[in-house]
Amino acid sequence: MSQITNDWAEALKPEYRKEYYRSLYLKINEEYGRFAVYPPADDIFNAFHLTPLKDVKCVIIGQDPYHDTGQAHGLCFSVKPGVAIPPSLQNIYKELHNDLGCRIPNHGYLEKWASQGVLMLNSVLTVRAHQANSHRGIGWEQFTDAVMDILNTQDRPIVFLLWGRPAQQKAARLSNPRHLILRAAHPSPLSAYKGFFGCRHFSQANAFLEEHGLEPIDWQIEDIPE
Repeated sequence: MSQITNDWAEALKPEYRKEYYRSLYLKINEEYGRFAVYPPADDIFNAFHLTPLKDVKCVIIGQDPYHDTGQAHGLCFSVKPGVAIPPSLQNIYKELHNDLGCRIPNHGYLEKWASQGVLMLNSVLTVRAHQANSHRGIGWEQFTDAVMDILNTQDRPIVFLLWGRPAQQKAARLSNPRHLILRAAHPSPLSAYKGFFGCRHFSQANAFLEEHGLEPIDWQIEDIPE
């Protein structure tokens, strides 16, 4: 696992000394040694590398990484250029189009959001190839709970977009009245029509940021020239 070196490192330092994290570290090393595991080990903490704590304005929580070859790269819902856009992200793009009029791009690489202060974090940060949720319960949930606790203590407004039950369970960590918590169904094809479509979370997030004197997120992902 690549080391977190920005301001998240100091905030997360207490976790590294805990028994659960030592067990998690050993387990993850074993998994990468024995199985195909995603994302690549150097990408596990990309959400933290690309969005320093001081810059976080918005948080999107996913469940666990994509588990097919070449998809996951450490940002929830995002895939690298050249990889087919997964169905959940297709539905996110549809909601963005209906909510803000954003054009639907020709790829699923969401680093632009991360660079603007959108922390794109899965609840579980690794997965065995082709085995969804295979790393549930080995310690990542406790680690990402700690991340939520850190975010909860920040004295600036942050908006949390919690889609689906695993993400919404993280709301129990959030008690700071300065923050905005938005809940909706997961954008998966299995549930998007049960409340994700029409949630207007993107416009609500930007309105909240602007009300508090913060720059809104430019949610438009530009096409990559073909």
